[in-house]
Amino acid sequence: MQRGTETSSQRSAPMESDHSPVDPHLHEDTAVCTASFKGLKENWHKWSNEHQDYQKHNPFSHDNRPSVVVPQRGQDDYGRPIYGSLTEQRGKDAHTHISKEVQELCDVIKAIGVPRYTHDSYGKVITVKFGKLFEHYVTISNKLVGILLRARKQRLIDFEGEMLWQGQDDHVVISLLQRELN
Repeated sequence: MQRGTETSSQRSAPMESDHSPVDPHLHEDTAVCTASFKGLKENWHKWSNEHQDYQKHNPFSHDNRPSVVVPQRGQDDYGRPIYGSLTEQRGKDAHTHISKEVQELCDVIKAIGVPRYTHDSYGKVITVKFGKLFEHYVTISNKLVGILLRARKQRLIDFEGEMLWQGQDDHVVISLLQRELN
């Protein structure tokens, strides 16, 4: 509707900004709107109270209430998520997932690698060149280098250098350290 073309019946109709009482029988949806607004208000207050309680235990909030317990450096729970929290569960799930990927990587190296004897404390190892491993493993996961670094940190494999790059380091030998093989 264009401006200035209101009819007299439209001008006399009460607007939402009027403070005149509205008869609920005239507008059937008024009761529904009031009930849903009340529910929204209650839900908002519930969320607000829960958030305030959470912030009391959040060491990163700027709330200096005495109920905030901040773990100090050197304590067992320093740098760890709250026990039983979703963050703790996500961390455990991620650790389990990565451990499975590391085990799968070791299985692939066993399958495509060549056994060799070494003169150090490891005895027998299985070796594979990075290029060959990359060709086989890329169909399994796109995180090969990250999984290799994790496996090396756990002393399951060994290779020279800090990082391996496709093409450039295809000749680098990766050794699967096998202590249980004779």
